[in-house]
Amino acid sequence: MVNVNNLIMRFGNRVLFQDINLKLDRHKRYGLIGANGAGKTTFLKILSAQIDEYEGDISIENGLKVGVLGQNQFAFEDFTIADAVLYGNKRLYDAIKEKEELYVTGDFEDDAVNNRLADLEVISVEEDPTYEYDINIAKILENVGIPADKHQNLMSTLDSADKFKVLLAQVLYPKPDVLFLDEPTNNLDIETISWLENELQRHEGTMVVISHDRHFLNAVVTNILDVDYQKIREFTGNFDDWYIAANIIAKQNELGNAKKEKEKEELEAFVRRFSANASKAKQATSRQRKLDKLVIEDIKPSSRRDPSIVFKAKRVMGGEALELININYTYPDGNEVLKDINLKFEPGEKVALIGPNGAGKTTLAKIIMEEIKPTSGEVNWGATVENSYFPQDTADTISGGGTLYDWLRAFDPKRDIAEIRNCLGRMLFNGEQQEKSVESISGGEKHRMMLSKMMLEGGNFLVLDEPSNHLDLEAIVALGEGLLDFKGNVICVSHDRELLDAFASRIIEIHTDGSITDFKGTYEEYAASKEAK
Repeated sequence: MVNVNNLIMRFGNRVLFQDINLKLDRHKRYGLIGANGAGKTTFLKILSAQIDEYEGDISIENGLKVGVLGQNQFAFEDFTIADAVLYGNKRLYDAIKEKEELYVTGDFEDDAVNNRLADLEVISVEEDPTYEYDINIAKILENVGIPADKHQNLMSTLDSADKFKVLLAQVLYPKPDVLFLDEPTNNLDIETISWLENELQRHEGTMVVISHDRHFLNAVVTNILDVDYQKIREFTGNFDDWYIAANIIAKQNELGNAKKEKEKEELEAFVRRFSANASKAKQATSRQRKLDKLVIEDIKPSSRRDPSIVFKAKRVMGGEALELININYTYPDGNEVLKDINLKFEPGEKVALIGPNGAGKTTLAKIIMEEIKPTSGEVNWGATVENSYFPQDTADTISGGGTLYDWLRAFDPKRDIAEIRNCLGRMLFNGEQQEKSVESISGGEKHRMMLSKMMLEGGNFLVLDEPSNHLDLEAIVALGEGLLDFKGNVICVSHDRELLDAFASRIIEIHTDGSITDFKGTYEEYAASKEAK
């Protein structure tokens, strides 16, 4: 359905990838993976014709409907929410809107008007044979968490997370033959991600999706496209299948090269020893020919790098950690999200805080960190607790014109210079990158900066709000291992199920009615207990 021939992509003198030849087939769902900066989004934009400055050829079978997940959340501010979804089928949208206009302003005694209405009706029937577009749009919006009473509101009334959900509904509604999705799980809660997984599993055409959610990739994709070594290699299977296969191939390449290196040394030694010996000259010449033909593969360094995330508490916690007593919170608009929350956290507990978007997870995290005050109730920290906070809005928190090094050092001017630089190095900022301006770095880099700050702080109680957003898979795995090995307390808000499974031994779910479920066990055990009910 989609053919890629001899694709080369350069940025200046840098080759992003080259000599790419792929055939993306019907009934296959491809997970596009690679380190941040490897070129995943660039490749997806090339496939979806959003970038046309490249060498090579991209072709999509004629007559196929292509869907691309939009990234501009403000592109439909003056549309109703339902119309923004309908716009996903532009031909149907235009026909319906023109019909509505003609029914209001048209002269029905004019044959041209009646003929045009007939043409528009044909288009409507072709695109929506059952005349159920409004029902289908309402259903998909409710599935992504937009209630029916909001569907005629303007897009401008929604927050950024809900606007993204509408864009997701927009691309899924027309049921395209070819689907290109870049990070579709961003801003979705766990229940909506599960719904999306089920939807995509039923997609019958071709799909290419970028995601840093390992659980999502394992559930959805049938093939992996791995962007690395300036190549895009295809593997059959999901993410876990790729991980096993890629490591086996890398090991085989290393062993093959090691064997060839040994053979090369032996051949060179023989040639040196006997090339001047008349009786052995023929054998030496034969060995030299073999040596000339011996090719040792140039194994290019992978673009993947694993950060080292290690949290070490400077102070041992005493017998009390944290207690929340009768916490209630009502927003200024009157929306009550937290009702009579009573929770006690014992020293050493590692807690995952989950729940639907809008239920109050971030609000509770801010109350715990005393960023905002509850409408009523108390937050009681233990006397020996030293907390450290990863806020959701790192883009706003990390700002200024100084360098990365300067930003970190500002929190503790007496800190040893080498320690700060080593910490940045563990988060994959090399010496040159440490001198970059804070205002110039990406969202993912700001997340790594915040983790660097937390490691330097050495708190014994970590509170993290959506720390995996913008991190690549390698960083998410390292974060899960770091939280698991940490000797202090953790409260982490996240929708990344692999991350939660990595460290959490207690699950607290906040429900939309303000109540909570407090479960002692792993996320996997909690999910199983819900399914059993």
